Amino acid sequence: MEKSKVKRKILLTALLYIGIGLILLQTVGSTSYQLYKKEKEKKQYEKELIELKDKQDELQATVNKLQDPDYVARYAREKYLYSKDGEIIIRIPE
Repeated sequence: MEKSKVKRKILLTALLYIGIGLILLQTVGSTSYQLYKKEKEKKQYEKELIELKDKQDELQATVNKLQDPDYVARYAREKYLYSKDGEIIIRIPE
């Protein structure tokens, strides 16, 4: 009878340790997966940040160009077909 009680205690203790181990394993797995998702998201945002900085540089270059009156005049003539006095504009299709 005592042997069955000892076996039962050992079995319950083993089951308890297995349960705790499974809970810890699930927690570590879940945390690792969340960390993986966050790292992936971080890389995506870093890529987006680089693209936005490039776009910002392009826009800043355009702003700087628009400060030059000669550039603005040339741009208006090309884009909107404005002409100087006595100038004839002929548009050639590309």
